[in-house]
Amino acid sequence: MPASMFSIMDAAIDEARRKRLELIDLSIGSSDLPAPEAAMKVLRQATRLSETHGYCLHSCTQPLRNAAAVQLNKRYSINLDPEKNIITLIGSQEGFGHLLLAVTDPGDQVLAPDPGYPSYFGATSVAGLKQVVMPLLEKNMFLPDFTAIPSETAKNARAMIISYPNNPTAAVASSAFLQEAIDFCLSYDILLIHDFPYVDMVYGDYEAPSVLAQPGGIDIAVELYSCSKSYHMGGFRIGWAAGNRDAVQALARVKGAIDFNQYFGIQQAAIAAINQPRAATLKAAALFETRRNVLVDTLNKSGWQTPLPQASMYVWTRLPLGLTDSFDFTVNLAKKTGVCLAPGRGFGKRGEGFVRFALVREPDALVEAVKRIFDFL
Repeated sequence: MPASMFSIMDAAIDEARRKRLELIDLSIGSSDLPAPEAAMKVLRQATRLSETHGYCLHSCTQPLRNAAAVQLNKRYSINLDPEKNIITLIGSQEGFGHLLLAVTDPGDQVLAPDPGYPSYFGATSVAGLKQVVMPLLEKNMFLPDFTAIPSETAKNARAMIISYPNNPTAAVASSAFLQEAIDFCLSYDILLIHDFPYVDMVYGDYEAPSVLAQPGGIDIAVELYSCSKSYHMGGFRIGWAAGNRDAVQALARVKGAIDFNQYFGIQQAAIAAINQPRAATLKAAALFETRRNVLVDTLNKSGWQTPLPQASMYVWTRLPLGLTDSFDFTVNLAKKTGVCLAPGRGFGKRGEGFVRFALVREPDALVEAVKRIFDFL
């Protein structure tokens, strides 16, 4: 198992606490906004009903699967069977790990992005898989180059992992890119796994395209959705997978053997969140867009050249002043100033030389964080 970046940063944060430093923790992408009141109201009501307190078998998840199917149809004109093409998850991270167990055998190869979300590396290790890296390079707008994957490697791959809007790089993808990924996977019979938690965290007029809405997508792909970002319900651990019938049913068999699904009240809260008007998620995204603008503007005015991302809740930028060791920078920064960032190396070898800011504090705190960083430097 790879070492956990978050555990290393947590130790540095703990030292800052012991020094009684005022923390500005921008290291983890956990939204500081409240869950929708409609969702909380439904959850409170459910907890008072003893019939919701027991195990929740597959049939109990049908209302949430139905709601997810309706949302996908409304948003992307995708027609999916809630019984065969959608399954609920105890968070998309859990779903991803169990999906790999469901569709691969130990020793199989998986094409994975570098840099990428750390759980990708952990889940492939748990499943006993061989990870083949797809470099996400700045010169390629942090998109993988499928033409650089050797044919023999592609023939032996069982799954490919992509995620756009991207964590950690905040890169975005076009429909044309997703079609390229689908066509590549179709030609080699590779399951395409699209981790899609930032579907609603988009800025300006950018709309995040769905793999399932592209020709051939449902034939070869599974898309993972989460309430953590769209509805600020990270701690509720609720999401769903949608897409290829065989892959979804394989995942259902794995989950049926080892879990009884999320608490019914939380599923009801997720339905209430999904059924909000789109204006609610756009309003929240606009708040994060304001934070993005303040942070990037402050960094650039301070001499730290930083690009403006189109989506996600992150700002991904090179280390300042020619620094090269992201762990050394972020650990010492946290210990000495209380400002906590995520080291790029924690997302993979090709993340070294970068650092990630999470936009999880109000604008004044972001400005104060930059001030402390430059005082530290």
